[in-house]
Amino acid sequence: MLQTATRFCSMSQQTRICPENLALPLQGVDTHAHIDLPEFKTEVPEILDRARRAGIEFIGNVFLGPTAYADHKDLFAHDPNVFFILGIHPHEARKVNDHSLARIQSAIHADEKIKALGEIGLDYFRDHAPHDVQRQAFLAQLELARDLDLPVVIHSRAAEHETLELLDQSGFVQRPLIWHCFGGGTDLAGEILDRGWQISIPGTVTFPKAEALQKAVQIIPSSRMVLETDCPFLTPEPYRGKRNEPAFTVFTARKVAELRKESVGRVWEYTGHNARVFFGLES
Repeated sequence: MLQTATRFCSMSQQTRICPENLALPLQGVDTHAHIDLPEFKTEVPEILDRARRAGIEFIGNVFLGPTAYADHKDLFAHDPNVFFILGIHPHEARKVNDHSLARIQSAIHADEKIKALGEIGLDYFRDHAPHDVQRQAFLAQLELARDLDLPVVIHSRAAEHETLELLDQSGFVQRPLIWHCFGGGTDLAGEILDRGWQISIPGTVTFPKAEALQKAVQIIPSSRMVLETDCPFLTPEPYRGKRNEPAFTVFTARKVAELRKESVGRVWEYTGHNARVFFGLES
């Protein structure tokens, strides 16, 4: 494991700071990761170890459907600090039916590690499913979350206005909700905040051209912000272009702290606290 960790400190003859060198306390939360995907293969124990050494206390692993959950949940059977988020992504909206919803409901009833339903929503950027099918799938999963009194994690890409509209129609104003992988500006942030929801900041905030997101980060109240990697995607600087993993959450926190003129320790503390409260996690 030490050799694997060292690999992150030097790439392409350019020295990069190791995540653990930021010396953050064990109170951070990566609220959105996909460690069960093939990109991580047999490295799960090492990835979790690196996250701990970087100061990550809890990791939310997002299963993209009931089959992924059934096939991969045992990867984390011996780690109580990995909690689960389960839902059907809008790319797979055609798979939302009575059977798949029943499987999700059964898993939620049986497994106390499942803390939220997600990621669910609309994605009109990739268009892997027709828009009407996405809307129907989204509404059906919102109804399930409401029936189970479960928080939701929202995916919305190139469909923000309609996502807000459907959430409003479904009665989710002031209900527990995280807007996953926020990439908008101050106007969208205001819409989300006005509805009482949490905003999750990904590693893209470290990108030089992410000016709208960086401005939004400066106006989000500290009580309404959490952090995520969305790994293996959206790797922050200084590892952009490499595979993302939970340990790299520290670099997102560092950039948020810079933008807000706060200490990275303070950002680490309140974003971790917000996540623990939202998901009902115990320290």
